[in-house]
Amino acid sequence: MDAYDEDSGARPGPDGSAGTRLPETPPARVDSLTDAAAAGGADSGGADDGVGDSGGGDFGSADRAPRSKPTAGPATPTALTIPVPSPEPGAPRPPGVPRTGVAALSPRYQVVAALALAVVGVAACVHLLMVFLSLAPANTVTKQHGKAVEEWVYPEFEQNWKLFAPNPLQQNIAVQVRAVVRAKDGGLRTTGWTDLSAQDGAAIDGNLVPSHTQQNELRRAWDFFTATHSTDNRSLGMRGSLSEQYLRRIVVMRLYRTYPADQEGVIQRVQIRSSTTNVQPPEWSRERVPDKPVYRVLPWWTVTAGEAAGGVR
Repeated sequence: MDAYDEDSGARPGPDGSAGTRLPETPPARVDSLTDAAAAGGADSGGADDGVGDSGGGDFGSADRAPRSKPTAGPATPTALTIPVPSPEPGAPRPPGVPRTGVAALSPRYQVVAALALAVVGVAACVHLLMVFLSLAPANTVTKQHGKAVEEWVYPEFEQNWKLFAPNPLQQNIAVQVRAVVRAKDGGLRTTGWTDLSAQDGAAIDGNLVPSHTQQNELRRAWDFFTATHSTDNRSLGMRGSLSEQYLRRIVVMRLYRTYPADQEGVIQRVQIRSSTTNVQPPEWSRERVPDKPVYRVLPWWTVTAGEAAGGVR
């Protein structure tokens, strides 16, 4: 047998001579000197003929157990991954990489953007603080700066806890209005009561996406009025006169939709009332509540010249 056969692991060179022996599998782990010597003996004495080992063939075959030769499988190419070091903070960007976001702006505009973000952040924090103080129980801050908090929150950002109240409203409140109209011939006539809340309810009924004004404009205006007036309709402060003006402008605008000025005349005065009816309990309940409406009638309000000319339409 040739000394450079398949068992020896050596590959012939181009001229037929023995070439360099290349391992096809990773070398096994050498755990001890005995295994290392055994591995060396296997490499040098693996051939039966050819190069001799000075009489060590019997010793190797008698004292050590036969070792199975590793089976060489097909070589699998592996991709070489070269780690790319991350740039150090503050290091210049490599050429050809475009800048994005705020970094793409010039230094002057970067300063402007930073100032704008700072202003928006401060305004958001102040707004959240004001809303929190308006809802929080009375404390030292609200006692000293309560007026500033109210001027910031009311009426645009008013919040309430009615949705989570333990005793929610159990009444239906309808806002109704009538008006004194000057006709084209100069005569005055008084209209009947117009139920504005019923109009809103009819517009919402069956509408999958009702508008915010149909649901809340008139209702919130009436809540604003009752919160700033006593039960005998006396104003409780500056916000009371503001609520009167706000409610009057809404009802005049709504009346002009029902009674157009070019057909019915110009509105001179309006009177508003609320009709409160208790929600009846279910049939299985023994509770009994009155079902007759209770009215709260406000005095007549004179419509200003701008409102009378239809300026609020």
